[in-house]
Amino acid sequence: MHPMETLPLTGLYLLALGTLLGWPVALQHVAPTALTRVGVRHPRRLLQMHLDYVLMGILLVAVGLALPGAPGWVVAPLVAGAVVNPLLFLPLAFREDAGASLAYRVASTASFLAMSIGAVGAAVHATVG
Repeated sequence: MHPMETLPLTGLYLLALGTLLGWPVALQHVAPTALTRVGVRHPRRLLQMHLDYVLMGILLVAVGLALPGAPGWVVAPLVAGAVVNPLLFLPLAFREDAGASLAYRVASTASFLAMSIGAVGAAVHATVG
């Protein structure tokens, strides 16, 4: 797949995933104990993940449409960060202290670094080509 297709297509998939993640959020309102039965102790984290995937999907679609010829060094970190950042809410839904582990902190730092590089890279590429 050509890099110009990667951002909007991935964005659409993340929008779809974000939409599907609305179901557990809705389930929390209809059957409040359903999520606790599968180990979810902090359902608000699922809401955060749902919203973050929707936002990341919109971001990737927008950047992909604005910069159809974005180079791989912009596309790769944006996609990686957009996929991983929202996913980091999942372990926190089960254990709030999961964020204290070294693996979580490394993944979180790498993901935010990737988003930062990709977003700044997109702005620079749009400015200077």
